Amino acid sequence: MTATHPTHGHTAKRGFAVGLMVFGAVMLMIAGILGILRGIAAIAEDDVFLSTPNYVFEFDLTGWGWVHLILGVVAVIVSVGLFQASTWARVAGVGIAGLVIIANFLSLPSYPVWSVVMIAMSGFIVWALCAVRKDEA
Repeated sequence: MTATHPTHGHTAKRGFAVGLMVFGAVMLMIAGILGILRGIAAIAEDDVFLSTPNYVFEFDLTGWGWVHLILGVVAVIVSVGLFQASTWARVAGVGIAGLVIIANFLSLPSYPVWSVVMIAMSGFIVWALCAVRKDEA
């Protein structure tokens, strides 16, 4: 008599992979919405932002607002694709999160604490989207 034992490890791996994908999608959507709000505030030239005259990467606040607004909109669109477990969305999500890291690094003098928070958040997004292998997702 041969008994077939279910493999619990495979279902646990799949559950972990799905959880990471959902984590990455939710975090990317939050980062996108926050990027949209930051972009709108910068375009409106809100008093929240600092002005540092002696910084190497000195750009106009309105220009940074448009950069963050566009990255935020694209991040929200890509996060919708991540909820559908699309491979293109994983690749685009890593790319967008990388661009968000770069944009926040370059805009450090305008809003330093928030830029560091967004860099860390985007790092977690990259980790969540890269940690799952294709066969597990």
